[in-house]
Amino acid sequence: MKIQFWGAVRTVTGSMHLVEADGMRILLDCGLYQGKREEAFRINRHFPFDPASIDCAVLSHAHIDHSGNLPTLCRKGFKGNIYATPATRDLCSVMLLDSAHIQESDIKYVNKKREKKSLPLFNPLYTKEDAEAAISQFVSISYNRPLPIGGSLTLTFVDAGHILGSASVILDLRSAGGRKRLVFSGDLGRPNMPIIRDPAVPDGADHLIMESTYGSKTHEPMSDVEAKLADAVGRTIRRGGKVVIPAFSVGRTQQVVYFLHRLIEAGQIPPVRVYVDSPLSANVSEIFRLHPECYDAETKEMLETGNDPLGFELLTYIRHVEKSKELQASTDPSVIISASGMCEVGRVLHHLKSTVENAANTVLMVGHSAPNTLGRRIMDGASEVKIFGEEYRLRAEVAAINALSAHADSLELIDYVKKAKGNGSRHGSIKSLYLVHGEEEQSLGLAHRLKDVVAGEIVVPTPGEVVEV
Repeated sequence: MKIQFWGAVRTVTGSMHLVEADGMRILLDCGLYQGKREEAFRINRHFPFDPASIDCAVLSHAHIDHSGNLPTLCRKGFKGNIYATPATRDLCSVMLLDSAHIQESDIKYVNKKREKKSLPLFNPLYTKEDAEAAISQFVSISYNRPLPIGGSLTLTFVDAGHILGSASVILDLRSAGGRKRLVFSGDLGRPNMPIIRDPAVPDGADHLIMESTYGSKTHEPMSDVEAKLADAVGRTIRRGGKVVIPAFSVGRTQQVVYFLHRLIEAGQIPPVRVYVDSPLSANVSEIFRLHPECYDAETKEMLETGNDPLGFELLTYIRHVEKSKELQASTDPSVIISASGMCEVGRVLHHLKSTVENAANTVLMVGHSAPNTLGRRIMDGASEVKIFGEEYRLRAEVAAINALSAHADSLELIDYVKKAKGNGSRHGSIKSLYLVHGEEEQSLGLAHRLKDVVAGEIVVPTPGEVVEV
């Protein structure tokens, strides 16, 4: 079995790893790379392998940094199955179309400016038709249902507890010498998060590819979330401002809505209007209702009693662009949740453009932003930020809630490894561990912490590195 690491290596974006085993070429994830514009433009358009040579793709979850370049892969010659859980398939059916719309709309906006300057025009990375073609190649597999995918290989998904439908991937290779098990964690969630179930841990991993987004950090306790959210919203509304919350449409948006619902019901924040300005988020929230197999016990109980955790009287989902423009122009105090979470694309850019220069407003960051993204520059307190090529003074308050992360922290990742060993011994069965999806400092820090847990080799791979297991 051979593994080549191509994306989300010493960074947290563009997840993509190529596995070769028993004559099969299997692509784990195919995400969009987000970062410096020129670099992202090049990486997302050019694969380091021939897409037509890939036999199948296996998708851990629907977030665009894991799924978002599948339309390009298919357009460039990939004809195989894309294996995913039913919820991931349903989410991608709207998310990839939304991504295509953003690609086309943003290029159109940028090209207007370039045309005025007599600069060469750009083409979108992919179109709606490309996304639809990719969606037609999906094959759904439920959790814990082993499926032979070719040769002596069997694929199994288990719940990763990260977002709706997220999975850790198990690839079992059987031969006369026995079984070899490769586990790809995907993005791992945290225990006791709202709405979805806790992560499941596949045991008996011989080789493990694991995320390390927060490999050297521990999260703030979940008990702090409601107090911090109430404080940020309350003080902003009292001074007559808006709270703009950049949030991914899947997972983070639903979490924020859930907590705002609780705070308003409890009278801990004023009865302020809450807007989710994203057609995608509205569609995603509908998809959540279709997949109770992913819910935790508390969410199931709420739904059974008629208390919708993702809907309440003061909440409005905005789909149409005209209503979005009205909201951007409004000066009424409100809470606006809009995608994307790293502030790289989508309607949140227009909301930031209209709010960041007003000190009465607050930009509330509720998740991780990769280096060289607008979200990271805002979190780092830049005095000026560039939005659609123009500079804006950052006068709005910037606040952050880190406990909402849907990624496991250092302690939770270490616990995952201990359980994945599976045979109860001190070092267990893990012969090699590869840390991906983390900035270099985080991955290396986790590698150091795991030395007393794993007897086998621990590697933080570099882009393009090949290993044989």
